[in-house]
Amino acid sequence: MGIVTRAIRNISRRKMRALLVIIALGFSMAIMISIPAGVFANQEAAQDLTDNLSNIISQTGATINQTLTQIECSLAPDMAGYGFSRPDISTTSPGQPGQAPDVRVFDPSQFGGGAVSGMFGGGAFAGGQANPMNESLYTDISSLAGVAAVAPILQASQGQNVTMERMGRTYTRLVPDYVIEGIPLTLEVIDNYPILPTNITAGRNLQAGDSGVVLLSENNSAFFEAGVGDSITILDQTFTVIGIHGTSSVSDLTTLYMNLSDAQAVTNNTGFITSLKVFAESSSLVTQISNEISSLHPELTVSTAQQRLDQLTSLQTMYNTTLENAEASLGQTQALAIQEILVVISATSLIVLFVMLYTVRERTKEIGTLKAIGFSNTTVMSQFMLEGVLLSLMAGVVGIAIGVIAAPTLSSLLLPSVNLFGTTSGGGFFANPQPLSATAAVNPQLILLAFGASLLLGALGSLYPSWRAAKIRPAEAMKYE
Repeated sequence: MGIVTRAIRNISRRKMRALLVIIALGFSMAIMISIPAGVFANQEAAQDLTDNLSNIISQTGATINQTLTQIECSLAPDMAGYGFSRPDISTTSPGQPGQAPDVRVFDPSQFGGGAVSGMFGGGAFAGGQANPMNESLYTDISSLAGVAAVAPILQASQGQNVTMERMGRTYTRLVPDYVIEGIPLTLEVIDNYPILPTNITAGRNLQAGDSGVVLLSENNSAFFEAGVGDSITILDQTFTVIGIHGTSSVSDLTTLYMNLSDAQAVTNNTGFITSLKVFAESSSLVTQISNEISSLHPELTVSTAQQRLDQLTSLQTMYNTTLENAEASLGQTQALAIQEILVVISATSLIVLFVMLYTVRERTKEIGTLKAIGFSNTTVMSQFMLEGVLLSLMAGVVGIAIGVIAAPTLSSLLLPSVNLFGTTSGGGFFANPQPLSATAAVNPQLILLAFGASLLLGALGSLYPSWRAAKIRPAEAMKYE
């Protein structure tokens, strides 16, 4: 009978003990492979998020640099409801007879209201909701000296209201599935000013006079499961996908573009907009025009590309600091992982050592008999080492099976979570600190490593007991009770 057959037979003779040992070793092996899986997952998630945010910052900065003559105007948050109607002298508000026609008051009956509750979304840096404006009240801006063009914009979000909790306070936030951006499709605007995406990955861009068509982002394309030429339904109205654009800044990750009149009609907001893009004849006139707009319409929030660029620089500094903290946190996680793996290796080796020592002690008389009938020290030593290795290999299989299923759970229990400022749709840069989206998975390399580790630990743990078994004298062994 060969030593392999005898080893298997000896293990099977003690089924319950072998099963307990295999389960104990199996969990040790599962932990041993789950910890590296968790570390690798955190590293990959951190790198992906870093690359993504760096790319977004770079692209947004480039976009802003291309629009240094652009001025953004929107209704200030504390002026919600301002400028919805222009009453005449006979229809002024109570208690104000003879009110001048140019005084603006809020008349809810004049507001289309939108087809979606809470639909108006903020711009790239707004981080909140925009206030709708009566488009007719701001036609005077185009007559200011140095203004080359004015593009009214309607932006509306369609999504789900999600309840969030932070610092003990609960609030509801609209998480958009997509953002509608209506722009005037006139030759003067789209041919001369950067209001449309330029990174067209499929189909074509919007053109002057287009109606009933949309330009989707790649994110939108996946959401609607539609490509160029397909029809999609937006707020119960059908549109044809004319093209797909790639992301060029953080503001258009989920933005689809259409004609302004289509956007106003589909959202039931004809005559209303959420912002104005004012283009100066030269960048040297931007400050002057911004001041004149603020003086003419104090209810508006006016921002320039330079201000947005300064804000972007500040955010980038914050991002870099946060990234350094995250990298330090990852380093601490890796150090903890190494310590935990060393503990598991030591525990596994000790389990094998004590089990095999007990086995040698239990089978001392058997060893003496084997040596009395001619078994060499090498054969006896090989016999016990092989039993330890087989136990460890079976435990390795069990550990891999457990690790494949439970690696995410085990790694999350054993490793601290790593946080890095993330992005959320429609909320601008770094709107909420979020955990890395990391799911530990056991890959083929870790499986091979687990098998190698089980073989090595089985051999190391069995080495001393096997050597001790080989040194037992037959005469002494036969007297052992």
